[in-house]
Amino acid sequence: MNNNLNETMKFEAPKENVNEARKIILTVYNALKEKGYDPINQIIGYILSGDPTYITSHKNARSLVRKIERDEILEEILDSYLEKEKEV
Repeated sequence: MNNNLNETMKFEAPKENVNEARKIILTVYNALKEKGYDPINQIIGYILSGDPTYITSHKNARSLVRKIERDEILEEILDSYLEKEKEV
């Protein structure tokens, strides 16, 4: 742990599952939408809590989302958002 609060810590998420993470997020999003849930709220609930019950088991979404780390999900979402912002 960094004891000096004046220094910025560097975090690097693993890059091995980038395409898999994107596919899983889209599958989970669509499964939640099909079941009538608000996919954004449910995914946020999962990311913040780590509780897989925020994700439906429809289309095996709950099992799929547990194959990747929550930080990978955040990285993929942020990366996608920022890429779209660059286009504007």
